[in-house]
Amino acid sequence: MSNPKNKYRVFISAAEPSADSHCAGLITSMKQSSYDIDFVGVGGPKMAEAGCKLLENTSGKAVMIYNVLGHLVHFYRLIKWISRYLAENSTDLVVVCDSPSFNFHIAKAAKKSGIKTLFYVAPQLWAWGGWRIGKLRKNCDKLCCILPFEQDWFTQRHIDTTFVGNPLLDKLEFDSEKHKKYTDFKPHRARIALLPGSRTAEIDTLWLPMQQIAMRLKKKYPEVTFVTVAIDSDREKILKDSHIPGFECQYRIDSVHHTARVSDFSIVTSGSATLEVAAAGCPMVIMYQSNKILWHLAGRWIVKTKYLSLVNILAERELVPEFMPYFTSIEPIADKIEKLIEDKTKLAQISSSLIRLVEPLAAKKAGREVAKIAMGLLP
Repeated sequence: MSNPKNKYRVFISAAEPSADSHCAGLITSMKQSSYDIDFVGVGGPKMAEAGCKLLENTSGKAVMIYNVLGHLVHFYRLIKWISRYLAENSTDLVVVCDSPSFNFHIAKAAKKSGIKTLFYVAPQLWAWGGWRIGKLRKNCDKLCCILPFEQDWFTQRHIDTTFVGNPLLDKLEFDSEKHKKYTDFKPHRARIALLPGSRTAEIDTLWLPMQQIAMRLKKKYPEVTFVTVAIDSDREKILKDSHIPGFECQYRIDSVHHTARVSDFSIVTSGSATLEVAAAGCPMVIMYQSNKILWHLAGRWIVKTKYLSLVNILAERELVPEFMPYFTSIEPIADKIEKLIEDKTKLAQISSSLIRLVEPLAAKKAGREVAKIAMGLLP
């Protein structure tokens, strides 16, 4: 491909830690080309380390529907500032990653300034919010999706879409033959991972019930051990500050995937972490919390999928138990876990199925694939 310009500028918008990591991989891949590119944008430390000039660190201010109000003024001002920046500075491409409630505004500003925009991680309009498809079509020049079925769904709605693989799996130790066998597994000595997520709102609502479930399991299985993981020392402190007296747990700053690899079972917050656990072949139950009143008034009617967790959506069946939304009692969750860990044959079957489920997602390297697409959009 010819390169008519001596220098390019690519603006990247990432509003939470996972997007920061995805975009760091994209920047690294694009820098391996012969193109001379300046990267500028909003994101986090991983993007900065990869070589992006950060205009604002947004990775600690994840934009989710349940905590938007807390950051409304800040993000409104940031959106206005980015809009002015794009209008006043020559920019060849805008890449927006995840967080559609924030990045739809950035894409709209890019469109207004005549800049091509690439969406990295498709908004889950197939699950809810389908009325926004027109807004996406208007402001998106190219959509890179990370779930295989999304390519056909968005293409049928006249959006140029390519499945690029899943960035969570780019650096994981994935081996399709290494599922857990459970040959010598003893439930009373199980090692169970508690994975409440990295967002503060998730930790606030799910870390306490996860500990309560663990303490109930400990009463029945005195030798069972628990481990939890944080992405950094700040998140680790949040977990430790909410520790139930008498609860025994190992705290680690590590990846979800590695923690799941060395665990027999996981209790996981719904979201991308479930794919990391699946890639480790670790059986799990999935939890999520929401406002009970809002769920019954609106949520249950808005959500269009039969299952709510990514693992079960991809499997098109309940491969692992999901408690979504979880409201009050931990008893059904604890009962299900006890039943599962007592059945090592079932655990081995789930482990094998999870590995097979993730295999097509790991076949491509998302950072490299998106880099090729992004460079193809440069003038």
